[in-house]
Amino acid sequence: MARPIRFRTTRRRQMGRRPFRRSLWWLVLLLALAATLYVNGGRLGPPERLDEVTYRFGLCGQRGGSACVIDGDTVAIGQRRVRLTGFDAPEMDGACNAERAQARLARTALHAWLAQGPFTWTGGTDPPRDRYGRELRAASRGEETLAEHMIVARLAEGNGWDEGRDWCD
Repeated sequence: MARPIRFRTTRRRQMGRRPFRRSLWWLVLLLALAATLYVNGGRLGPPERLDEVTYRFGLCGQRGGSACVIDGDTVAIGQRRVRLTGFDAPEMDGACNAERAQARLARTALHAWLAQGPFTWTGGTDPPRDRYGRELRAASRGEETLAEHMIVARLAEGNGWDEGRDWCD
């Protein structure tokens, strides 16, 4: 009389468990990826580097230090020009008196925000640059971004890369 072969039953049970273990592995991997995306604000890789900025900004063209506010979305630090991203402010040499007046208000508001003390901005030591060679940086203080502040105050529009609003309306 032949003995039953047990390894087939055991092997079938093990094979039945493998897909479950693979599914569990993929589930854990997907949860880890989702957690990483959530923590990094939707970006893969390490979080973007934030540098603390402690310059004292004046208004360009007036007495002051080496750091100054050019307009509602651009600052100068020595020879460096920094375009603050996430919003678009009216131009100081705008198309009409209404735009130029709004641009002065935006410049004053940016100066006041910067004067509140240290803040952080993105970009690290080698930030991206725009077509004019300006450094591109997003500024924030705590949970508040500069872009949100300027847009809520109605001194800027959009994300800074659209055609933008006609400030002369």
